[in-house]
Amino acid sequence: MYAITIREPGDPDVLEWAEVADPRPGPGEVLLDVAASAVNRADLLQRQGHYPPPPGASETLGLECSGTIAELGEGVEDTAGWKVGDEVCALLSGGGYAEKAVVPAGQLLPVPGEIDLLTAAALPEVACTVWANVVMHANLTEGEVLLVHGGAGGIGTHAIQVGKALGATVAVTAGSPDRLESCRQLGADITINYKEQDFVEVLREETGGADVILDNMGASYLGRNVDALKQDGRLVIIGMQGGVKGELNVGALLGKRASVFAAGLRFRPLDQKAAIVADVRERLWPLVSDGLVKPIVGQVVPMAEAASAHRVLEEGSVFGKVLLAAKS
Repeated sequence: MYAITIREPGDPDVLEWAEVADPRPGPGEVLLDVAASAVNRADLLQRQGHYPPPPGASETLGLECSGTIAELGEGVEDTAGWKVGDEVCALLSGGGYAEKAVVPAGQLLPVPGEIDLLTAAALPEVACTVWANVVMHANLTEGEVLLVHGGAGGIGTHAIQVGKALGATVAVTAGSPDRLESCRQLGADITINYKEQDFVEVLREETGGADVILDNMGASYLGRNVDALKQDGRLVIIGMQGGVKGELNVGALLGKRASVFAAGLRFRPLDQKAAIVADVRERLWPLVSDGLVKPIVGQVVPMAEAASAHRVLEEGSVFGKVLLAAKS
């Protein structure tokens, strides 16, 4: 098969479409003929040599894909109900930038509703990340306020819709009027231009603060995020675009009975990933099938041209996800 390989750590030009050995499914795994994958910021870090895959995972980039089941590993037909020919999308630890990929059966999801197979590749990583953190951990409920940093990205566009579907008031930050307007069209109630406005002041004025904050910035926003929380607020950190070390005012946390939680998805044990995927299928997939939560695709690029897709994401101009189509 062909897959994207990394010649050496570096800029997007180190990505090459090359022939590699076909993967084989082990017990409890399935082999997919890949229709599409998607570009995530973790892929950019891995390309640069800063984010190696978990032990035993594929070295190939790609944390999600869509495709058709080509082969079942031992035991899959007895426990999971999948069969050859099923159209699915999948959460991966690696391997999505390829014509074929192997995935544990517990990380498969059916293609929901009227979503086409290619577009379904935009769903697994954002759906599992947002649902695990905002719903399963932070327990966002109807009537609460959700602040989403980076509202125009793949995670952000998904989180806006999930928040609205659950009956929350959704506030977002983004860096341009056009991107903020696109967020508003998705359902965002409060839009904040982080280049011109202080999100803490805006939230205090509009809602008194946030009950849940989904943060992709990390260190640089830590103090202000805590300031923006309401009593019993929950700050969930899923990224480090603003650095890895920050100062935390424990007194402010105590005064608000607030909590700070930081969690990735890629390095979770298989049983935790399977539990997240199962909950997504049970509770989120009906919202997708009903059209209340939609995959937002900003651009589709041939997989062989993954370097150009990485540049698009690094430029920060795309709204939603960048997909890589495995076949023309």
